Amino acid sequence: MAGIVFVRTRALDAVRRFYQDRVGMSVWLEQPGIVILRHGNLLVGFHEQPEADTDSLLTFFERDREFVDRMYLEFRDEAEAPPRENPKYRIYHFYARDPENRRVEFQCFLHPVEPPEW
Repeated sequence: MAGIVFVRTRALDAVRRFYQDRVGMSVWLEQPGIVILRHGNLLVGFHEQPEADTDSLLTFFERDREFVDRMYLEFRDEAEAPPRENPKYRIYHFYARDPENRRVEFQCFLHPVEPPEW
């Protein structure tokens, strides 16, 4: 079984460019008014609508801290703060904002986890 998380957007082109060009997602499927983007095993569908869902949090993770640091260099201007360790969840992460002010998190786990199918 697989799944897609759908998010309403008022700025489909800007959101698509942000997640493709800056985050590194690829187009999985396009439909009228919809683009479904993929990063590893994450599928996110952006659906153009009169109102945007901006309360969601999209989290991208990789295996190492270098990924988080690399993303921070890309998103330094949109970042809420520099990357830090969160001892409660044993992660290294930071938050940024997308073109519609949606929170985006980049993280790695600081403990062994069973990786999903990459």
